[in-house]
Amino acid sequence: MQAEEWRSKAGPWARAVLPDGQELDVIVTGWTRTPDGQWWCQAEAIMPTRYEDADGHSRPAGAPTAITLAADRVAPIPGEDYSVVPRDGEIAGRQWLLEKLHQYGPDDPARRLHRRDCWQARLEHTRITTAEAAGLLGAPDVDVCDVCRPDRALRPATDRVRGLAAYREI
Repeated sequence: MQAEEWRSKAGPWARAVLPDGQELDVIVTGWTRTPDGQWWCQAEAIMPTRYEDADGHSRPAGAPTAITLAADRVAPIPGEDYSVVPRDGEIAGRQWLLEKLHQYGPDDPARRLHRRDCWQARLEHTRITTAEAAGLLGAPDVDVCDVCRPDRALRPATDRVRGLAAYREI
């Protein structure tokens, strides 16, 4: 099998930046979210090795070696399909984060709503569903993140719920 044919059958490839700054193309085998909320890329790097034939002759070869990389050290390669890569640590339907805030005054919000992938969300948060998040929009004790702006994505969901309620009243 030629190298290009083998490469196309291996799975989606991505460009990884190693701890020493070198770049390496890797095969993405999975994404894992750890309890602290960070995403990690499970991958295989094709590393050089020696292959010994049955007759005792050795030759250079490549062998997949499992590695783990922080997600922010991995970049997609155009044309690769990542939709088939398994994602461990996601909770189905829990697309939003509700962050617990420190209240300094009685009128300060107690919580802040974020998109699940927002880098502004701190460790003290709870994952919630779209319906729960839409229901919290406009609540006096819930602030909306001004970085990820979950209200922009949730407004249509809120409008659909209101429209359905109006339709049921007719």
